[in-house]
Amino acid sequence: MKHSYDTFRFYKSEKTFSYCIRGRVIMKDPVDLQVLDQAVNKAITRYPYFAVRVGVDEEGAYTLSPNPEKIVVQKKGKTCPMLGSPEVNGHLTFVECEGREINLYISHALCGGRGYQPFLMTCIWQYVTDQYGITPVAPAIRKPGSELLPGETAEPTLDMLSAEEPIFCYQSKKPHVLIADYLNGMFNPFKRKPNFRLYTFAQKDIMAFARQNDASVAAFFLIVMAKALDRVLPAKVPVVGGEIGHNPSAALGFPNTHCDLLSHVHIDYEREQLTWDMEKLGTMTRGQIMLQTDPSVSFAELRKNFETMEKLDEIQGLKNKIAFVKKNDSSTSKGSHGTYIVNYTGFMDWGEVADYMESYAIVVEGHVLLEVSSVGDRIFVTIMQLLDETKYAAAFEEVLAELGIPCQVEGPFPKRLTKQMLPMK
Repeated sequence: MKHSYDTFRFYKSEKTFSYCIRGRVIMKDPVDLQVLDQAVNKAITRYPYFAVRVGVDEEGAYTLSPNPEKIVVQKKGKTCPMLGSPEVNGHLTFVECEGREINLYISHALCGGRGYQPFLMTCIWQYVTDQYGITPVAPAIRKPGSELLPGETAEPTLDMLSAEEPIFCYQSKKPHVLIADYLNGMFNPFKRKPNFRLYTFAQKDIMAFARQNDASVAAFFLIVMAKALDRVLPAKVPVVGGEIGHNPSAALGFPNTHCDLLSHVHIDYEREQLTWDMEKLGTMTRGQIMLQTDPSVSFAELRKNFETMEKLDEIQGLKNKIAFVKKNDSSTSKGSHGTYIVNYTGFMDWGEVADYMESYAIVVEGHVLLEVSSVGDRIFVTIMQLLDETKYAAAFEEVLAELGIPCQVEGPFPKRLTKQMLPMK
């Protein structure tokens, strides 16, 4: 590819959806804005690939270049500034705070959950250090001034993706897609109300249950959401489809890359299967995850994406590039889609920083989309929706109660996502 992998999402339309990630941290004490400003601007020096601005080159392609301006850290206002706008010094990230709440916004073009979370962790580590005059023990958190990890800025190329025949090819059972919800959530101003709920679990409860039922953290929440949807979808719906993102960077030899390299795992549950016991569902779900994350399978999916990107490189003119992506974007109407999505960034060790945090939430665009994260001895789950609808969350909570899994529920809260201001020529 001629251009950075980080630029390809810029060509996608944001008329309806926001391609922004919001990390929401609730601290145990009120946040000092001035100290947070200093901490964030120390932290960004460790992540030069996030301190960038967007431009357009002579071929009409989006490019990224270093942005020496400070990261904007401000009090939470009535509205969010746009990423890339003069209000945030042209950066694709900024921070807001209010009371005990810290919100870090970053463009999804730059990274996904796995790529952005280390930056957020550095920000919070530095804030705790500066605010309390201590050095919290957190060996896994990358500190300002530390060297970049091997391959942290590496981007794979098409020739690195093995053309080995995949050991598995997903054959969709045509799971139900919440089309009516999406149409209302995108286009009906009387129905559209983007929101999220936050669920807090004791990690030991989830891990113990998963181990006893041949599952994993990701598999557990895939199954619980499938069983919840089984309660609310019409009987005529034959299949409930779960979907989860997989980042195959380790198999590519780039375990530390910030790039959001994604293939997708699909688990189609026939309604009868959702009457199985949890151990049998756990075995099925975990088995499908293992099968579909095999490098031969994930590389085959990535290869299609990279081939599309290489064709995009050959097109001249920004408008033509945007039109090409609109026509060939598999994340919209094309490709296979589940009824719901569960994403899990995996365990990232916050160390003693977790002692200063009340909660952590990942907020993104989507509907019946779960983001799962771990902090210390807790697991946090956000359920994103486009509608002011209670039935999905209520069914999710009913299944948890029947399984004997306690949790704390908060919300719904507004998603409060911003969009991007990009150069158009």
